[in-house]
Amino acid sequence: MAYAVVGERVGRIVAGRVLAGVAAGTAVVAAIGAVPGMVAADADDRIAQTWWTYGLVVFAALFALLAARPLGTRWLWEIVLVNKLALTVTAGAYLVAGSATGAGTIVASDGALFVLLLAAYLCVRGWRAGRTA
Repeated sequence: MAYAVVGERVGRIVAGRVLAGVAAGTAVVAAIGAVPGMVAADADDRIAQTWWTYGLVVFAALFALLAARPLGTRWLWEIVLVNKLALTVTAGAYLVAGSATGAGTIVASDGALFVLLLAAYLCVRGWRAGRTA
């Protein structure tokens, strides 16, 4: 009986780590894909493109940290989840208002990342992260 409980816990942790790893991989791919736009940006857009590209790199690192140590850092899950949800909701509002180019892409990409990370969070029981035994 105890082995079944341990096996279930290990399976959940592995599933959550894989999901967070997928999120990290997608952020790396997005960062690499953003470099040409950053390099080609005109003076009016260069800093925003650079900021966005660097942000993708930072989030790739955060997702990789969650994959490597899913229960190692208190509040990190919640921070990235709130960020992805806020971006999705804000882009959704912009999409409805027709006030931002590319809002649909943000709704789809950050919305999918939110769902992926929420599934990982639930798998690893991320609300327990950083607590002492």
